[in-house]
Amino acid sequence: MKMVKLELMVGTFMLIGILCLGYVSIKLGKVELFGGDFYSVSARFDSVSGLKPGARVEVAGVEVGKVDRIALDPKSGDQALAYLKINSGVKITDDVIASVRTSGIIGDKFIKLRPGGSDKMLKNNDMIRETESAIDIEELVSKFIHGNVD
Repeated sequence: MKMVKLELMVGTFMLIGILCLGYVSIKLGKVELFGGDFYSVSARFDSVSGLKPGARVEVAGVEVGKVDRIALDPKSGDQALAYLKINSGVKITDDVIASVRTSGIIGDKFIKLRPGGSDKMLKNNDMIRETESAIDIEELVSKFIHGNVD
């Protein structure tokens, strides 16, 4: 009888430990199990070179969302569509400017949002109209080296 009680206590302790480990892993990995509390917007860019899904979206240096996915725009065929998940508590005006930026000299790419002065706010599945594409450092260096700088 004592052995069964001991095994039951050890099993319960192990189960609690595994559940705690799973919770910490999900929180540290920022994994969304049940959809999360956000809304989606998209932005069309000429180039999103180096931008990856999961990259952060910032307003004034504060992370307000992340890049959900990136796809080729089926309408134009030569532009990229970035789908962004924005935290539901963050309101973005419809005249916001989205820019693909680099953190540091050779850091990760992210999207910087600069709000405008409009009173209208973007809603779920709206499109950001004003965008600035990523600067391709390799292309600039190549132009400089070969003397094709305008």
